[in-house]
Amino acid sequence: MSYTATVDGERFVFADLRELLASANERNSGDELAGIAPATERERVAAKTALADVRVADFRAAPLIDDEVTAVTHAAIVPEAEAAIASLTIGQLRELVRTPRFPELWATTLDGAFLPEVAAAVAKLMSDLDLTLTAKALRTVTRCRNTMGEAGTLGGRIQPSHPTDDLTGILASVVDGLAYACGDAVIGINPVTDSVAKTAQLLAGLGEFTAALEIPTQTCVRVRATTQVAALAVGAPVDLLFQTLAGTEAANRSLGVSMSLLREAREAVLASHRERPGDFVGDQCVYIETGASPYGHHGIDQLTLEARAQGAAKTLDPFLVDSRQITRAGLESHFCGKLQGLPMGAMPGYQSTSYHDVASMRRLTGAGPAPEFARWAESVGILINGEISGSWGEPGSATTDRLARLAELVASRHSLPLPSAGGEPRFPSRAAVPTVEA
Repeated sequence: MSYTATVDGERFVFADLRELLASANERNSGDELAGIAPATERERVAAKTALADVRVADFRAAPLIDDEVTAVTHAAIVPEAEAAIASLTIGQLRELVRTPRFPELWATTLDGAFLPEVAAAVAKLMSDLDLTLTAKALRTVTRCRNTMGEAGTLGGRIQPSHPTDDLTGILASVVDGLAYACGDAVIGINPVTDSVAKTAQLLAGLGEFTAALEIPTQTCVRVRATTQVAALAVGAPVDLLFQTLAGTEAANRSLGVSMSLLREAREAVLASHRERPGDFVGDQCVYIETGASPYGHHGIDQLTLEARAQGAAKTLDPFLVDSRQITRAGLESHFCGKLQGLPMGAMPGYQSTSYHDVASMRRLTGAGPAPEFARWAESVGILINGEISGSWGEPGSATTDRLARLAELVASRHSLPLPSAGGEPRFPSRAAVPTVEA
C-alpha cells in the first residue's frame, strides 16, 4: 500500500510503510549513509503529514520485515491493550500521548499496547520537549540486587575500565565512583579482551570487592553473552547478563546472538541467582545496550531499528537498558523505550558523564540513588542527609588506605590462572570475603 501527501503543490508518494517511516525521520547520518533519508525537507514534511494519517492497526497488518525480532515483538503485545488504540491514527495517538491523563492510562490500560514501529512513528511527530515531558512521566521499576526506577531515583553507573584490565586499577576507579554515590545502577567493566578467563577473573574480583563492602548494587563485564555464560560455568558470579542488541535478526547475527540464545543465557543466570538467594531482591538480570547496526538494516530507518531493538529487549525482562545516541536520537530512543515499558536510561554517544555530573544532576532534580544503595551510602559516610560528604575516599584518609589495601588483596586473590570449564568453582562465595571498615 502506498501513501501520499502534497506540500506546496508538490505531490509525494511513498511506496510502503518502510519508506514512509524513513522519510518522516528527523535528519540522521545513519539514514543518509544507508541511502534512505528524504531528499529534501519538503519531502520530510510530506512524509510526516502522511504518517499522521496512518492507523495503528496498519503496522500490525503490514510488518516491515518478517524475522525473529518481528516475531518476538509481535508475540509480546497484549491483544486487549493493542485493541484499545488500534483504530487511532498516529496523529491522534500523538495527541493522546501528550495529554496529562496519559501516564495513568498507560500504566492501567495500555501496558503492552505499543509495537516498536508504532512507538517510533509517534516519536517522529513529536518535538524535543514533547519527547522529554512525556517520557519523564512513564515509570518502570526493576529489581536485581537493588531497586531502580522508583520516583525520586536517579541512578548512576561506574564503568571502571583499565587499558590492561588490571584489577587493582579497576577497583581504584570503583572507589573513585563510589565517593560520589555512583554505581547504584551498575558497576560494569568494559574489558580490553573478550576471553572467558579474564571475564571470570574480573567478575570474581569485582564481586568479592563489592561483597566486602556490602554494596547493594549489580556488577557485570560487558562482553558477549556467550562469554559471560562460559565464565558462569567456571564459577564466576554473574549479576547482570550484558548484551548489545540491534533491531533485526540479521544485525543480531552479526553481533553473534539471537533471541533464543539470549533467553537461554538469561535462564542460566537466573539459575545461578537462585544459588545466592540472599543477594537479590528481584529477577531482572539482563542489561541491554541498544543501537542501530549498519548491518542488516533492510532499508529500515535508524529510529525504527532502535525501537525494534528495544521491543526485543523488553521480552528479556531487563533490569537496565541503555541507549548511546546524540541529542535528538537520544530523546527519541528514551521516549520509545519508555512507551514500550522499558527501564530506560540514555547516555549521549559523543559526551562523557562524570561522577560530578551525576551528583550535580541529583542536586538539581532532588533525586537520589536507588533506595538500598542510598541507605548503604549513608551508613558508610558517603552521604550525609542525602548530600555527598566529601570525606569518603579522600586521598590520605584512613578510609582510603583501608580501601586500597582491600583492592590489592582482592586483586592478588584473582591473579592466578583459572580452571577450565567443567571444573569445580574456584571463586569464593560472597560470604567468604575479607571485611573492611569504611
